[in-house]
Amino acid sequence: MTANPIAESVASLMPRARAELAELVAFESVADEAVAPRSECEAAARWVADALRAEDFREVALLDTPDGSQSVYGVLPGPAGAPTVLLYAHYDVQPKLNEAAWLSPPFELTERDGRWYGRGAADCKGGFIMHLLALRALKANGGVPVTVKVIVEGSEEQGTGGLERYAEAHPELLAADAIVIGDTGNFRVGLPTVTATLRGMTMIRVQVDTLEGNLHSGQFGGAAPDALAALIRVLDSLRDEHGSTVVDGLPARAEWEGLQYPEEDFRRDARVLDGVALPGSGTVADRIWARPAVTVVGIDCHPVAGATPSIPATARAQISLRVPPGQDAAEATELLYAHLQKHTPWNARVTMEQVGQGQAFQADVTSPAYTSMAEAMRVAYPGEEMQSSGMGGSIPLCSTLAALYPQAEILLIGLSEPEAQIHAVNESVSPEELERLSVAEALFLGNYARSRHA
Repeated sequence: MTANPIAESVASLMPRARAELAELVAFESVADEAVAPRSECEAAARWVADALRAEDFREVALLDTPDGSQSVYGVLPGPAGAPTVLLYAHYDVQPKLNEAAWLSPPFELTERDGRWYGRGAADCKGGFIMHLLALRALKANGGVPVTVKVIVEGSEEQGTGGLERYAEAHPELLAADAIVIGDTGNFRVGLPTVTATLRGMTMIRVQVDTLEGNLHSGQFGGAAPDALAALIRVLDSLRDEHGSTVVDGLPARAEWEGLQYPEEDFRRDARVLDGVALPGSGTVADRIWARPAVTVVGIDCHPVAGATPSIPATARAQISLRVPPGQDAAEATELLYAHLQKHTPWNARVTMEQVGQGQAFQADVTSPAYTSMAEAMRVAYPGEEMQSSGMGGSIPLCSTLAALYPQAEILLIGLSEPEAQIHAVNESVSPEELERLSVAEALFLGNYARSRHA
């Protein structure tokens, strides 16, 4: 990185950033009380609030959102007449999954092979640290040239929409000229990237009931309707013979125009086992950025350990459907309901419950803020030009912010590049990416302030 005062300041702050990220990662802040105690999220929220107060933020508050979680808010006033920039991150994390598969404790930041490992290191506690680094570097070099609002969400991973509903009820709270969502990532390490599109999502639970109680599989098997077998049939109907997602009535043939994702790179990034084919048709970019994708994220049935020779009377699953830009998540949910009902065999009883939903998002990459970010990334990543890509994941708040503040420019950057393995075991962050993106964000804020006064 070419030496400049901002880059030098960020570099000097990196040891402090590592120590702070270790403190924040230590909270098992999963916003699901079935997985972790609520006190962990509350403690993480207080930590974030204290960090904002230490940086002279005003109006720091723990916002009680309608889904029962807490988001942290604060304002750092800028010079008179300066534009306002909202910085977003979230402190809640995915569950640790199989703890035995972690090479180091999931909630203990551990350095290994040049990366920092721990749940939330990249997604998205590291995003909050990135914001702090950028602001500290600006303070060390003349001050922050814009008014900064920070919002750090407490239930993003659950998709329960608490912050979206809170923002809708308090529309003045997050109003800004530009919004930086620090929850995506570079296409790969060292390639500066803004995310131009996000898929929306819907999450539902489906339950199939066939019997009043379990039955002996020898005495009744062959004629008694098996709830688990019925559920398997239903779930299988959500993919065609090539593995492409199929939901009756939902378009699934769109093509991605822009940065492509070579299959060999995707196989390596996704850690696909040798010889295992990729499901679906079209390019990899088509499949992960432009088309719907269904995933069965959980099934409740008899565990193998202790299984008995009995026919299940009930079985249920949780299904995630990712919805590309141009498709309405609510309409997709209704189509998914109708599909599951239609494809349930044997007239089995099927009940469905929605547990999360968010709309897709598409950014205007020609806006002045993107020009300011491109200039910043050119300095932070010498020899590289900013790229724009899609992201298959969902950040429901983006669509809410776009609707509330149609004049605001929304940029998506972050630390979740492929090697970070977010949502999986052994999640990690590249400290080099944290450093470079912090430099880029600081330079962006300066560029953006100047562009608004030009």
